[in-house]
Amino acid sequence: MDGKELLARLKTLSRIEDPRKDIHGLTYAQFPGTHCPLMGAAMAVRGIKGAVMMIVGTDECAYYTKHMTIHSEDWGGLAGRCVSVTIDQHDITFGCAKKTEAAFAELMAEQTPEAVFIVTTCVPEIIGDDFDAVADAMAAQYGVPVMAVHTEHFKCENHMPGVERTITACFGLMEGQEKDGSVNVIGQRMGRFEDTELFRVLGNAGVRVGAQLPSGCTVEEIRRAPAAQVNIVVNDIGLPLAKKMRQRFGTPYVFFDKFVDPARIAAAYENLFGFLKLPMPEELAALRQAAEKAAAEAKEQLRGVTFMYGNTPFRCLECCAFMASIGMVPQLIQCHGIHAEDAEDVRRILSSADPYMTQAANISPLQYIYDELHPMLYLGHEYPMRLRKKGIAQVHTDMGGGMLGYEVTPYLVKQLLASAEEAREIRKGGMPQ
Repeated sequence: MDGKELLARLKTLSRIEDPRKDIHGLTYAQFPGTHCPLMGAAMAVRGIKGAVMMIVGTDECAYYTKHMTIHSEDWGGLAGRCVSVTIDQHDITFGCAKKTEAAFAELMAEQTPEAVFIVTTCVPEIIGDDFDAVADAMAAQYGVPVMAVHTEHFKCENHMPGVERTITACFGLMEGQEKDGSVNVIGQRMGRFEDTELFRVLGNAGVRVGAQLPSGCTVEEIRRAPAAQVNIVVNDIGLPLAKKMRQRFGTPYVFFDKFVDPARIAAAYENLFGFLKLPMPEELAALRQAAEKAAAEAKEQLRGVTFMYGNTPFRCLECCAFMASIGMVPQLIQCHGIHAEDAEDVRRILSSADPYMTQAANISPLQYIYDELHPMLYLGHEYPMRLRKKGIAQVHTDMGGGMLGYEVTPYLVKQLLASAEEAREIRKGGMPQ
């Protein structure tokens, strides 16, 4: 199959009616992701001090997770916070609930966890044991919070649902509280929130940060999370929990993803300080001005620069809309879907371009599409020397994973300018054939 045939399988953004059906992969076989949701659950529980993760699955699942956690101080080593219930053929035939109950009794005899997450893997999900009921029964019997987290990989494209389901399960730990003016941060996955512009702005305004999920907190902080004045959701994985907290405890939330456009960042700050009932910090005006200046000054050099979007720490369509707004041309966008929150970004992209859309991220068949579209830039993980041979420069953005606020804009603009210059240098000798 050549590049033309691959492109013929794809729809452009203007033709996407149902994202679940219309955003096609570049191969007929779907790539389920390098890591399964079990890894996502482990990443989330690791940050909850005092909580134990009990995995229910085959010996492969148990070994995989124990190997990942055994050398981590966060987990406490071999006899630490990660334990397993390894099932066999008998359990597959007759169910593994009884074995799990026996293992739970052993756990409680050896440790005193503040909370337990029972994480089920593919096989327990297929055979149909009711682990929500098992978790409820164990909680009642031992007087400790127990939450079931379902991590079947056959329904998921990557590990992110495991993170989302684990932090959503933390809702079961929460109790009603008097509001104390603090904020919770939900969805922080990369870097430390304490290193972000947003944290510094909150600190300067005298706002205390409470629970941080999944980046790190205690069981007690989760229990008291409803005391927050507002939840700051910094990734889609935090939305289910934030919506549950809004419904049960009346806690509003602000969606403050890793936005790039200064106007979008400004709106997030305004919503946040509106819910906090505090005046907008004076420092934000200067930060916004610097971000807008960086974008405006880059337009001349970036106008007409073509790109293909693979994966970055930023919000896919918002990032592409920003780049289109400064004159860049999206040719193909790899994404995990289009959501209601993306409607305005879709409109902005379509005002100047109509890129092909495909599922993220399968770089092998992309090699043929490079030869058809000849983009100048590729944003995401690829092999830089392979790209250079095709006249393409890679845009490195991983360092932006630990940023939130106006700091994102000049960082991305700097990376785009450097890569655009690199692409021009590569092409001085003529386009590769």
